[in-house]
Amino acid sequence: MNENIKHFLKGIIVGIGGVAPGLSGSVLLIIFGLYQKTLEALGTLFADMKKNLRFLLPLVAGMFVGVLLFSKIINFFLNNYEMPTRFCFLGLILGTLPMLWQELKKEGFSKKYYFLIFLSALFGFWFFTRNPDVFPQITDPSLLQSILLGIAVAATAIIPGVDPAVFLSTLGFYEMYVAALANFELQVLLPMIIGLGLGAVMISFGISWLFKRFYTATFSVIFGIFLTMIPNMLNKNCALAPNWMSVISLFLLCIGFAVSFYLGNWDKRKKK
Repeated sequence: MNENIKHFLKGIIVGIGGVAPGLSGSVLLIIFGLYQKTLEALGTLFADMKKNLRFLLPLVAGMFVGVLLFSKIINFFLNNYEMPTRFCFLGLILGTLPMLWQELKKEGFSKKYYFLIFLSALFGFWFFTRNPDVFPQITDPSLLQSILLGIAVAATAIIPGVDPAVFLSTLGFYEMYVAALANFELQVLLPMIIGLGLGAVMISFGISWLFKRFYTATFSVIFGIFLTMIPNMLNKNCALAPNWMSVISLFLLCIGFAVSFYLGNWDKRKKK
């Protein structure tokens, strides 16, 4: 299969991860072995534009298709079958943990990094769980706020494990983001696209720089924050009870875990 077609199809799956609650598109990029390449391509976009665009365009096009095709489908299932849908996504998240742990340790790991993971998890729990509304939700955004929304969306796409819904809600951007997409509000979306482009290049450059110099420390911080996102996947509508809905939800949790665990070992099977 042509390399561009492969990247396009993988991009569709990454796009689904970008709209599915709790599931991060950047984690899926790691699973597919494309995360570091994407960071480098974005961070050095203008250094070798032809080569970088040849890699990025099929991937980004696939992500765009994935978001467009599946956002309404996921929204339908969340509105009509919230509990089994959330348990399925929880399984998908849990199934990525072994792969992320291996990724964390691939350039050396010592006991001091456990402390860094703990501190990051503590901060993530305080910021995202204990204070979910640090900033008030923005409903009538200015031009600058629309651009900042784009930068925030770029951060959720690039930093592994950051749930867009939780992150944007905490910063006060979520309601504005959902409304702009649902109503196709160009006065918000166009500046957001500018912020998205700026954020993608700047954040990719920064994360790439950190990974090259402090790989294990950087990934430890990301892993700790990722752990704190997991409890946010379930809400008060997801309480288990002795009924068929709970049985189906637990079954889908197992299916979700198996799918993401299988994808996490994709590269190992290809090498064999």
